[in-house]
Amino acid sequence: MYFVAGVLAVMAAVLHVYIWVLESFRWTAPKTLATFGTTRDEALATREMAYNQGFYNLFLGIVSLAGVIALIADEKPVGAALVFAGCGSMVAAGLVLLLSSRDKARAAVTQLTLPLLAILALLVAVL
Repeated sequence: MYFVAGVLAVMAAVLHVYIWVLESFRWTAPKTLATFGTTRDEALATREMAYNQGFYNLFLGIVSLAGVIALIADEKPVGAALVFAGCGSMVAAGLVLLLSSRDKARAAVTQLTLPLLAILALLVAVL
């Protein structure tokens, strides 16, 4: 089950790295505007906030990937702690988005599903 948890955590991390690219470097691009349902004027007004938020997504991805690397290196306690921290934060952020912006429910569910599945698989592996 560690393998399944690791695959799901990597997938969650890759998604969050992709979100980092969108928020930090492509925030005002037409496809990104459509993805986030925002206008060019809104994107220009929130560019600095999005840049910063994107890096949060990058760091969560890095923490989760570091956990998977530790799991592969047979450092199970360290790896599990990092995956739980990274993926748990992704789930928490997705829940915040879901509860604060009902119109962003699809984005929130997309953001939290893979890390939630990784956490559940890792719980099965650990227990």
